[in-house]
Amino acid sequence: MLFRATRLKRLIGAVTAATMVTFVAACGSGEDASDGTVTLEFAQWWGAELPAGEFDKIINDFTTENPNIKVKLLSAPYASTKQQLLTGAASKTLPDVVGLDGAWVNDFAKQGAITDLSKLMTDANYDASELASQVQVDGKTYMIPVVNFVYPLFVNKDLLTKAGVPSTPTTRTEFLDAAKKISASGGDVKGWVLPLDTAVPNGVQNDVMSWLWASGGSMLADGKPNLTSAPVKSTIEYVKSLNDAGVIAPGSLTMKEQDKVEKFTNGQVGMMIDSLAHINLIKKNKPDLNFEVAALPAEDGFTGQRGIPYASWGIGISNSTKHKAEAFKFVSYLMSQQTNAKLSTIANGFPGNKTAEPDFGNSDPLFKTAFDIYQQGYPANEFVGLPKSEDLMRSFAEQLQLVLTGKSSVDDALAKSQENWSSVIE
Repeated sequence: MLFRATRLKRLIGAVTAATMVTFVAACGSGEDASDGTVTLEFAQWWGAELPAGEFDKIINDFTTENPNIKVKLLSAPYASTKQQLLTGAASKTLPDVVGLDGAWVNDFAKQGAITDLSKLMTDANYDASELASQVQVDGKTYMIPVVNFVYPLFVNKDLLTKAGVPSTPTTRTEFLDAAKKISASGGDVKGWVLPLDTAVPNGVQNDVMSWLWASGGSMLADGKPNLTSAPVKSTIEYVKSLNDAGVIAPGSLTMKEQDKVEKFTNGQVGMMIDSLAHINLIKKNKPDLNFEVAALPAEDGFTGQRGIPYASWGIGISNSTKHKAEAFKFVSYLMSQQTNAKLSTIANGFPGNKTAEPDFGNSDPLFKTAFDIYQQGYPANEFVGLPKSEDLMRSFAEQLQLVLTGKSSVDDALAKSQENWSSVIE
């Protein structure tokens, strides 16, 4: 199930001050007790997005099976985790085990902050053939995707009905029309939401380039930037048309992903592109919200397979931990067939172990809908594996902001982005 490593390389979410202090202090400090028990610190955002207590059950099962290893969870929202791991990677003081976004892997590996998992797999006689995918740098694996998520279109069905839109849009024209009608339906509701904060610029990946991939387009040509191409220009012109029509929620230039999800959850926007991982969060915070997921709209007349924005809960091991063998034992547990199936089911994601199958019977029906969408298209995330991918997103977001504020033309912004990217991707 899912796709193999070669395809992934081509293709491929507020924490208290006290928690933040604990996170920073904990970095890189795998502990040994006097009785020989090892404590692994695991920093990730996953626990914040799962139903309360579910991740702890999985961790407790591991420690019950391995009484000589304890796991200390360092859980925080995605944005907070990212900032702390970026700091830890630069100073080589990462926690023993880390949740990874594929966009960070190249930089972390080049910094020597995360370890070569290929060697650990060999040392442990691990059967890597069960892995649906691996993220590699220079032929070595540094991240294993544990749970994989598509980013479909989320639609507030009640707002769509109130606006007189008969069905979920499937083309760009239909989406613009629906967004206009929702925005004109009264109150402060808008049709779409676009997070473009440059501090956490993944909106470029999830909310902008997704329009390109949904129509089978690419931002690269032979691995090099191709941002002045007709498909990319059409994509940015379309996003500009949504902005010009006044259908985008205000505050885009400083909005982060969690702000986007909050606006949708509160009924302030009719449509958003978002991770399946947030279904649990939305339903917890607004149980009566009537929403569905659908494939991303494509260019009018497009009949090919639609690319679907894609991200993973990836996992890696700190290069500075004293307990690489124990850390990999924990990783292999999370990737085992039974555990991986359980984790992907409660996360509303797809397993990283290709022999594992999510339990559709006990999962949210929207999960099955998304799986059907996934099977009809292909996962697309061209930022995974690129060097300094966060910087690439950030520089693109800066140019797009100039377009949306009327300070630059689309052509000039794309030419500048092409120049910026070409200086990074050699």
